[in-house]
Amino acid sequence: MSLISAAALSVNYGGRRALSDIDFAIERGEIVTIVGPNGSGKTSFLRALLGVVAPTHGRITRAKGLRIGYVPQRLHLDPGLPMPVARFLSLPKRQSRAAIAAALERVGVPDVSAQNMATLSGGQFQRVLLARALLSAPDILMLDEPTAGLDQPGVASFYRLIEDVRQEMDCAVLSVSHDLHVVMSASDRVICINGHICCEGAPQVVRDAPEYRALFGLGTGGALALYQHSHDHTHGDGCTHAPAAQKVDHA
Repeated sequence: MSLISAAALSVNYGGRRALSDIDFAIERGEIVTIVGPNGSGKTSFLRALLGVVAPTHGRITRAKGLRIGYVPQRLHLDPGLPMPVARFLSLPKRQSRAAIAAALERVGVPDVSAQNMATLSGGQFQRVLLARALLSAPDILMLDEPTAGLDQPGVASFYRLIEDVRQEMDCAVLSVSHDLHVVMSASDRVICINGHICCEGAPQVVRDAPEYRALFGLGTGGALALYQHSHDHTHGDGCTHAPAAQKVDHA
């Protein structure tokens, strides 16, 4: 059984259709990236899978006992509010010092436990958010544009970390992102959304799809190899083992 799936999913906001007829499933160990232009429904899709937004039509099915780790697009904290990292990681569920130390070590910021959240750099802040998500030992990590505001090396470093976490925890990763050059190459499967699924498949399939090129232009294809993640299953040509079939909606 898939960890989470959607069938004929549609979502309306204020009488406006944000998503139409989405079919989706993700398996354990898979890295799937959702891309699309601004306003295309990417975050609405993630919120529906999380259960924050109720589908207007269709259904969502989650595996029994599914544990989800969520890294939000942004998190606003009052800079004047004293909030040490260790305290933040114990909200809403209290965590032991050992668990907090292990999580921070895992994401590469072992020395920030006593530091105030407001004083963290952008990269440190995102890694602390990831540490918080990992404390639940998730079956699936859901990331909503987690690298917004980071520079290119920071983005690539973050997604290398995500790949390491996937391998170690055997969790699935579902990432919504605008970092096309990095994220597409870091994925087993890419789904391009613009209110509906325009195209999906392995990164190289989506890169060459006319629907993707129409949304993002011809210049997106040359830089997709900035970071190519490793995978347990590869073909002889070095391509990741991912669905090669392209799904196209000509509506």
